[in-house]
Amino acid sequence: MIQVERVTLSFGGRVLFKDVDVKFVPGNCYGLIGANGAGKSTFLKILAGELEPTSGRVLIAPNKRIAVLRQDQFAFDEHRVLDAVIMGHKELYRVMKEREALYAKPDMSEEDGMRAADLEGEFADLGGYEAEYEAANLLSGLGIEPEIHERLMKELEGTQKVRILLAQAMFGNPDILLLDEPTNQLDLQSIQWLEDFLSKFENTVIVVSHDRHFLNNVCTHVADIDYGQLKLYVGNYDFWYQSSQLVMQQRQNENKKKEDKIKELKEFILRFGSNASKARQATSRKRLLDQIEIEQMPASNRKFPFVGFKPERPCGKIILEIEGLEKSVDGVQLFKDFNLSVKKGDKIALIGPNSLAKTTFFQMIMGEVAPDAGSIQWGTTITKAYLPKENDEHFKGDLNLIEWILQYAPPSEGEPFARSFLGRMLFSGDEVFKKSTVLSGGEKVRCMLSKMMLSGSNAIILDEPTNHLDLEAITALNNGLIQFPEIILFSSHDYQFTNTVANRIIEIADRGVIDRHATLEAYLKDKNIQAMRHDLYEKSDRLVL
Repeated sequence: MIQVERVTLSFGGRVLFKDVDVKFVPGNCYGLIGANGAGKSTFLKILAGELEPTSGRVLIAPNKRIAVLRQDQFAFDEHRVLDAVIMGHKELYRVMKEREALYAKPDMSEEDGMRAADLEGEFADLGGYEAEYEAANLLSGLGIEPEIHERLMKELEGTQKVRILLAQAMFGNPDILLLDEPTNQLDLQSIQWLEDFLSKFENTVIVVSHDRHFLNNVCTHVADIDYGQLKLYVGNYDFWYQSSQLVMQQRQNENKKKEDKIKELKEFILRFGSNASKARQATSRKRLLDQIEIEQMPASNRKFPFVGFKPERPCGKIILEIEGLEKSVDGVQLFKDFNLSVKKGDKIALIGPNSLAKTTFFQMIMGEVAPDAGSIQWGTTITKAYLPKENDEHFKGDLNLIEWILQYAPPSEGEPFARSFLGRMLFSGDEVFKKSTVLSGGEKVRCMLSKMMLSGSNAIILDEPTNHLDLEAITALNNGLIQFPEIILFSSHDYQFTNTVANRIIEIADRGVIDRHATLEAYLKDKNIQAMRHDLYEKSDRLVL
């Protein structure tokens, strides 16, 4: 159990949260939510003992082990993959290495032998004999194949390292598991595996995530950081949302009733205050008026940007025709004889384990990368707006945000228009004078969405658009795309986002492509499609989305 007592954290004059009192108990999974900057990751660091609060304390039951999902992908570069996972249990790893060092000695002394016997007991008690087997199972569940387990961490890609660090956090059945954005860079199949793991985990889990579907599937409670407080709700994300909206509406309704009553009393006092026959009634109403207090509604950290795409013209009959497309990168074939005809009303989600294939596809249809063979033909009525996965090249100039956004605005518009547009995308006050080169990942995505909205395009292409966005921005983008009447092609690991936007799924598999008009949920439930997927992946036991 973790008990938080009157914890306050402030930086300079800003209070992130104040006098937080909460208990996190075994058997529950707590989703820690809040707007960007509310202090979610900071709160996890306080729980992990990595950061001291301004005041208050965190109490952890004796002999309980905390495991934390590490964010430094380079910290374990010189270690074997299996060892990096086992290092999640520091005491076991220490015993394992001391034991190995003793047995590596050419001549063991009597003292060494006695120490080895003690270590064998500790090693067994800590589960050392099953450690590599458990580590291998965790890695395989997260899509790290056995042939990689013996390699050094420095030889792997960043996406693989993220999965290994997640396996490290979960290794050895920790008593308290702290996960900050565990679904980042996980494919949908790995997310499903993680959901299953956490649903069976019997100890305490506290997780920060922007994936609404994931939070709904794993959380028994939601801990909401807002208004400088932390409030605990029983239930998953959807239940929290409904409950919090209901509470807010009730408070607003109660204030409205009080405001109406105040208006009524003031009107009576104003009308009859000087009337001798009504003097006693007016005095009575004055006393009643003094007793009514309007509850001050605190300012929420949650702010929703405005995302709305309005095409200047509808798409014609011919939208996008691809014939015989072939492409290889670094000797690996991504597409072979690929054909695609995009029809009016299509909202297409590209899924599959190979993110390079999806990104390369978007780059080819945008004319940024040439195919090895085949043709790509857009209709003459089509105008395109593109959000690439990597967008740094759009922010290299020494422009402030007003100057940056005016590059894409109508020529007749000036600073007032830019300020207004940026304000709707949550850039307010002096933030509009920030240099575009110093923006965070989420701020860059909001700028790119602004550029796309200003284009008036009738075909929208997005490569992992929810990366770097908070829940509020994801929700706004999600709703904006649902309402968009024309063509969308996109990729995303966010289940709810994909399921609610897409009406057509194209899965790029190892040995081919599956193309079906369906929502993601219907696609995954279709037994015929699942049989096809078994045949199209090189490893039939690894069906990755």
